[in-house]
Amino acid sequence: MDPINQINPEILDATQGLLSQAEAFIMSLIVPWRLYQLGGIITILVLAWVMRGFVSRRLMAWARAQEGMKKWQLRIIVIFDRNLTLLLFTLLNWMVFWVMQRVTWPSRSQLFEVAASIGIALLIVSVAGRLIGNRFIGRIVTWGASIWVVALILGFDTGVLSFLDSLAVTFGDFRLSALTVIKALIVTGILVTGARLLTRGATNRIRKNPDISPSMQVLAIKGIQLFLFGGAIFIGLKAVGFDLTGLAVLSGAIGVGLGFGLQKVVSNLVSGIIILLDKSIKPGDVISLGDTFGWIESLGARYVSVVTRDGKEYLIPNEDLITGQVVNWSHSDEFVRLDLFFGTAYSDDPHLVRKLAIEAAGRVNRVLKDRPSVCHIVGFGDSSVDYILRFWIKDPTDGLTNIKGNVYLALWDIFKENNISIPFPQREVKLLNDPAESRRAAFGAAEGMGS
Repeated sequence: MDPINQINPEILDATQGLLSQAEAFIMSLIVPWRLYQLGGIITILVLAWVMRGFVSRRLMAWARAQEGMKKWQLRIIVIFDRNLTLLLFTLLNWMVFWVMQRVTWPSRSQLFEVAASIGIALLIVSVAGRLIGNRFIGRIVTWGASIWVVALILGFDTGVLSFLDSLAVTFGDFRLSALTVIKALIVTGILVTGARLLTRGATNRIRKNPDISPSMQVLAIKGIQLFLFGGAIFIGLKAVGFDLTGLAVLSGAIGVGLGFGLQKVVSNLVSGIIILLDKSIKPGDVISLGDTFGWIESLGARYVSVVTRDGKEYLIPNEDLITGQVVNWSHSDEFVRLDLFFGTAYSDDPHLVRKLAIEAAGRVNRVLKDRPSVCHIVGFGDSSVDYILRFWIKDPTDGLTNIKGNVYLALWDIFKENNISIPFPQREVKLLNDPAESRRAAFGAAEGMGS
């Protein structure tokens, strides 16, 4: 069987139509003045590529020398540098077109105008593609839109559309063509970019609103992201003719299969929603969970980011915060009471010790003065009278160990100034060097036990 006859007639007709358009376009170029213009365009492209290296080195050197540039300014410079060849190509073509319009017939500069128009269109497509957050979708949208605008300017749009539409697969009544896929990606990419910009603006407004609590800010931002991005994808697919009703049955079957394997993931997602609703923890709170002590950096859909004083970032699953015992040092307010234990010698006046301990706590900057510190005797130990010193702070995010260390140091200084001694356990050891004396001591001990 002839291989050509095995090809889908629709694809064959579309390919022949596209080849016919291409042949007609090539034949239109084989005239002297158009060949000269084509050679000039190629020369301009090489010149733009050479100039790009010269301009790029000086542009990046200037950017590195600037201090205090914002992130968006650096991003504009990077985008400008990556499109520098295309920009120079477009500018040079417009310059040549403008000059030739004044020194010769308009038909002898027509291709320069076409090349400049293509350059402007590709620049717009390239910059717009950078706005798409997803790199894969951004590249597909950029390439698809670039091919489309070039074909449109050159007059190949009908042939290209017919060819892409002919590359299709059919599932019953459902027909999926390459053109439909490209349209879906382009439309969805544009809508997702718009949703991304709207989300960014709404996020900035919500975070600047002092009337909304931090946990509700996170919940509102997540809800807006889900609504806008989900709506963008749904509208984008419907706009190009995708029938999404058939996906309901498929998604239900997939959901049942994945439900058993994703129990922990779903549990963490639900726990995250509960945490946001009951406001038990919020960004900036200082919490203790087991051996982990730090402040909450962010609330995620699956985990909570907790940063400790030593710079470690723990990603704690939301379920652990719901089912475990969590100490939130700043849940209802930022006031935290700390306890220090110490002891002094029995020879020191306990009334004076208590007074000096309270005075020592007051010397430390972070200890609150409007919430008085207290000191009490808690027991009589083997070597010392034992005390507890209680004081208040309102900045647990600045650390607990350091404030305790400062108060201990203040106690040391004030006790040293007032001759208060801090005892330590002492033992008296008696050595028996005379063997006879040792035997008599042992014999006496044995008689005492016998009686």
